[in-house]
Amino acid sequence: MTETALPPAAPPRARAEIDLAALRDNVRALRAHAPGAVLMAVVKSDAYGHGAVPCARAAVAAGARWLGTATPEEALSLRAAGLPGRIMCWLWTPGGPWREAIEADLDVSVSGLWALREVTEAAAAAGVRARVQLKADTGLGRSGCQPDDWPELVSGALRAEADGLLTVTGLWSHFACADEPGHPSIAAQLTRFREMVAYAERQGARPEVRHIANSPATLTLPEAHFDLVRTGVAVYGISPSPQIGTPADFGLRPVMTLSASLALVKHAPGGHGVSYGHQYVTPGATTLGLVPVGYADGIPRHASGSGPVLVGGKWRTVAGRIAMDQFVVDLGGDEPPAGTEAVLFGPGDRGEPTAEDWAQAAGTIAYEIVTRIGTRVPRVYVNDDAS
Repeated sequence: MTETALPPAAPPRARAEIDLAALRDNVRALRAHAPGAVLMAVVKSDAYGHGAVPCARAAVAAGARWLGTATPEEALSLRAAGLPGRIMCWLWTPGGPWREAIEADLDVSVSGLWALREVTEAAAAAGVRARVQLKADTGLGRSGCQPDDWPELVSGALRAEADGLLTVTGLWSHFACADEPGHPSIAAQLTRFREMVAYAERQGARPEVRHIANSPATLTLPEAHFDLVRTGVAVYGISPSPQIGTPADFGLRPVMTLSASLALVKHAPGGHGVSYGHQYVTPGATTLGLVPVGYADGIPRHASGSGPVLVGGKWRTVAGRIAMDQFVVDLGGDEPPAGTEAVLFGPGDRGEPTAEDWAQAAGTIAYEIVTRIGTRVPRVYVNDDAS
């Protein structure tokens, strides 16, 4: 009997390749930047668009002792997937799943008296001590307790601790301008944080961890490392301070490579309008390539006319407006076949653009570029072997 060869796999419309070896290396590099502190890998927003569970597992394998999320639902999903160890979540609203979080042994953040009241009520109902971290607003002006209200929050938390309802496991805050070394707010926030920690400890708090350092502070502010550093975007190989260093300068490598397959290549005469509004008109006879991703996939419309793409070994630029599902590049007469790979961004070592290049084109930050890549783009994990 003659075997029939299977046809070659069709190229994907689009894919986001996630290099877990790069992620593990990034975690190790970040640990080396803060050798005196334990490391939290922040995997909020589906690990900045990279996939929370695979990235969390890779980070833990590389030595991350804590995982961090914004919402409790994100943290509970990690527990449901079998992630062990310490997981912290900090973005709460009234009526949140406090009891579920307590029973899942999560560390929860409290910034005000309403949250302290809800977590203690949930702990009493569950019959389990809550792990609570008190957040101080040292100058960012978002969540966190203002200095004038700190004594009341601390005293309330310590009373609940004495009643067996919770354990104060941490005291923490967040920088406003750590990505701008030398900004006067950095020293001011550090001073305020030390003062607020010292007050809580004088009242009897015995936190396991004190922390304020995010990714840029981990890389540039050793005096801010304290007991734990919270590394987010740097885990994924993106520089949190591009004005002072590339990923390679910090020993990091971008984890995501976003590519698509050309859906069409065609000849067009000079003077031909391209995409909505005809903001681009061909300057002469040329070839046009159709890239089948658009703003519904997370490609920023603000990069219309400027977003870079590598096709056939050459940088091309988005021609005209980015639409919901597709955009066009002017191939300048080249005729790659349909199905040819178009690389929007990656580490950059094959000559392809990076997420930072797209951020510059769109007038935003690379954090947003990777985080916004939508669910229509499958994540494909490579090097998923911690050994």
